[in-house]
Amino acid sequence: MGVLALQGGFQAHERMLAKLGPTPPRTREVRVPGDLDGLAGLVIPGGESTTMTLGIEREGLAEPLRALAANGTPILGSCAGLIMLDRDHLDMMDMRAERNAFGRQIRSFEADVELDGIEGGPLRGIFIRAPWIAEHGPGVEILAQIEGHAVAARQGAILAVSFHAELGEDDRLHRLFLEGC
Repeated sequence: MGVLALQGGFQAHERMLAKLGPTPPRTREVRVPGDLDGLAGLVIPGGESTTMTLGIEREGLAEPLRALAANGTPILGSCAGLIMLDRDHLDMMDMRAERNAFGRQIRSFEADVELDGIEGGPLRGIFIRAPWIAEHGPGVEILAQIEGHAVAARQGAILAVSFHAELGEDDRLHRLFLEGC
């Protein structure tokens, strides 16, 4: 399992994946195109999308990441990872994200998120300068909304959420992702 490790909260995703048992997946930090070889799945973490974009360009990762998605490799993008997946960035999902849609840092919040495909009640979502999905094409399935705004979606093997599940204790989002890997 790869975790894009150019910037952002990649270590929190690694810790969450390491907790999944009985046999947690091995993780690999992805920094250069060769790190993508042989992955069963990839997590694009939260962080700062402009900085991530610069790192992806610097390392020549854009086309290899698009090829990974085109080959059907499952990808999970959280917060800035959702932004990176949209049409204006890596163009791996037919959607457009609205950055900082819920407000700046001071407007960060937690909320219960009813996410289609996850049983056992709502997930606790941590929204930090969070985006939402401003528009999407017909191939994108919206999985959750907060205040009428789409905050989770799936297109094929790609799952995108605008919140941080990796910062809490609930591992169901990561388990859902691993089921597709």
